[in-house]
Amino acid sequence: MKLKVMLPSKRLIDQEVRKVIAEAENGSFCLLPHHIDFVASLAPGLLFFETDAGQEIFLAVNEGILVKCGDEVLVSTRNAVLGPTLGVLKETIEKEFQVLDEREKKARSAAAKLEANLVRRFLELDGHGR
Repeated sequence: MKLKVMLPSKRLIDQEVRKVIAEAENGSFCLLPHHIDFVASLAPGLLFFETDAGQEIFLAVNEGILVKCGDEVLVSTRNAVLGPTLGVLKETIEKEFQVLDEREKKARSAAAKLEANLVRRFLELDGHGR
């Protein structure tokens, strides 16, 4: 099978694989080459695949869609982190989440300031209209 994992900014994986194991909202599943065509909404979690050489590769996925059609398995996700082992993947994810948490705090702060400014302007307009 050909596995393609696509992020909004790039194609993360494009290679031949023996099997793919992923997590959907209702549990894990395994795809093999002759599996029926399949579509699943991926839950945040692990996706792992085995290369034709027998190497297992782990991928942390932040929600997404998986489509198996013929010999292709296509995964589209907002964010994914690749790791050769679960230990390395865990460390990488923790670092990524720390950066994302800081960005999220800044974005929430900016949104709160915009909202407060909008409310203040509406109140000013309401005061001038009376």
